[in-house]
Amino acid sequence: MPQSAEGPVKVRIEERGSSGHVAHLSIANAARMNSLSSVVMEAFVDAVTELSKDEQLRVLVITGEGERAFVGGADVFELNSLDRNTARAFISRVHAMSKSIRDLPVPVIARVNGICLGAGVEVMAACDLRVATEGAVFGMPEVKIGLPSVVEAALFPQLIGWGRTKQLVYTGENISAAEAVEWGLVEKVVLAEDLDDAVESWVAAIVEAGPRAIRLQKELVRLWEALPVNDAIQEGIRNFARAFDSDEPTRMTGEVVERLRRRRAERQS
Repeated sequence: MPQSAEGPVKVRIEERGSSGHVAHLSIANAARMNSLSSVVMEAFVDAVTELSKDEQLRVLVITGEGERAFVGGADVFELNSLDRNTARAFISRVHAMSKSIRDLPVPVIARVNGICLGAGVEVMAACDLRVATEGAVFGMPEVKIGLPSVVEAALFPQLIGWGRTKQLVYTGENISAAEAVEWGLVEKVVLAEDLDDAVESWVAAIVEAGPRAIRLQKELVRLWEALPVNDAIQEGIRNFARAFDSDEPTRMTGEVVERLRRRRAERQS
């Protein structure tokens, strides 16, 4: 897989031996709090689309460059230049960015290293797991600049409920990392110096799991989000059977059975 050290998005591929690849993607616009311009968003979608072709990919970690911000929101200078016609194209790029995350066939972890506002919260919400530093700040300030919160803000009610969604998008006020984890907007909050260890704990657990099982699980989670319960259950039955299209479940359950047999033999000897 190609790695990029320059440009608005940087990609680093970490080899995990026979376990596959872990990708790290940084939004590299630190001088402007990693704000999202059209150039940044198009580069992001291109990078994630390329990663989706990697059959050895196990997990993607997304972060913002530097220590100040994850994503400080959409580029306000570009927002100021929009009209009715160009606005649709711009906001569609925000959606495409989040959709590329949700469509990636492996889990995506948001490594939230600081300020996370507007489109940044939407990108974070599109990820599968979210861990933030204690100093991170979250908010949807669009109404304060004459715009509604749209596209992947529609994911918020599933994460935090309708009342807290309305609080975010109507008031435009920020919340702290402590509030974000209490609400369920992020799963974990840690000290800045512990952020990478927290990310790695999730990465290691995912990499240890069956690669095909993880891909089937992400596909199923996406279906759970959209389908009525009875339909979601039937999709689960279908995906359970599909797991046996490879030898992964037989091989991995066989390893567990063998360990149990050895322990039983040791106790009896």
